[in-house]
Amino acid sequence: MRTKLIQAFSLCLLVGWSGSWCRAADAPSKAVFAYGAINAYMTSTWVAREQGLFAKNNVELEPVFIIASRAAQAMLAGEVHVGLIGPTHVANAVAAGGDLVMFMGNQNSVRYQLVVHPSIKRAEDLKGKRVAIGASAGGLASLGAHVALDHLGLNPKRDNITLLLTGEEPLRVAALQSGNAQATLLAPEMTKQIGGQGFAVLVDMGQLNIPFQASGMVTTRKILRNDAPMIERVGRATLDAVNYIRNPANKKSVVQTMIKQLRLASAERAEPFYAQLVEELPRNICPTASGVRSILKLMVELGINPKAAALKAEDVIDLGLCKRLGGDGK
Repeated sequence: MRTKLIQAFSLCLLVGWSGSWCRAADAPSKAVFAYGAINAYMTSTWVAREQGLFAKNNVELEPVFIIASRAAQAMLAGEVHVGLIGPTHVANAVAAGGDLVMFMGNQNSVRYQLVVHPSIKRAEDLKGKRVAIGASAGGLASLGAHVALDHLGLNPKRDNITLLLTGEEPLRVAALQSGNAQATLLAPEMTKQIGGQGFAVLVDMGQLNIPFQASGMVTTRKILRNDAPMIERVGRATLDAVNYIRNPANKKSVVQTMIKQLRLASAERAEPFYAQLVEELPRNICPTASGVRSILKLMVELGINPKAAALKAEDVIDLGLCKRLGGDGK
């Protein structure tokens, strides 16, 4: 037995630490994983843990919730090994001389809908009104709002549109229902939940095919270089989880995971989130260069970080691992 383990270990060294023999022959990797938001897109990590997919790929992973901006800081400080966050945080770190990098995609597009109060009948009616966005100016909902308004030919500064930093979707719905905001961005499933209340969809971003990298798996280039086996194991386990979620035979267990982790009241409440997740999980596991370029452009135009103008998509993403796992880097 000892001889076989030594032979397997030697083979791993020769082939570059890949394959099932290697994962079985050496000690498990250990990693702290930070996620910057509690939403359906974390399901791949929850599923990988509950279904033993991390263990299968020989990695022990500890998920912790840390607000995205702090998660980026924790990775730069070496306190966290991998994170699920948006590209704005990676770009901010890189622009400041940090070595964060996105190595897998998670949400490679945006399906938000710009939902408006019954008093809003056309784009011009939003001039001088309030739009409820996320908790930060650089967050997904906030950036998406600018894209949606631009599609309508509107500019917040020129058209006196106030962007209210409101928070997660339930808070944005409440702002819309109370009349405190006349528009907001919601996932299609959330829009359906408030159907019949007179609200209308002014822009369906899912139909526009806008390049937009919303989130992805992030680490430091130092770890990507010096602990490649650990990052590959996390990547393989995540890919296994994505395939597990997409398999209709696993729907019941995935829904149960979502009910538990998202604290939903029932399977009926979880169904829309499950449908959204299956629809949005990227067929291409690589982050998209075109989507990252869109984010960098927005960061400059909105004054989030003018230094982003000097960055290229290649400064923010590394496609080596995801391509080895079957993705491409369009």
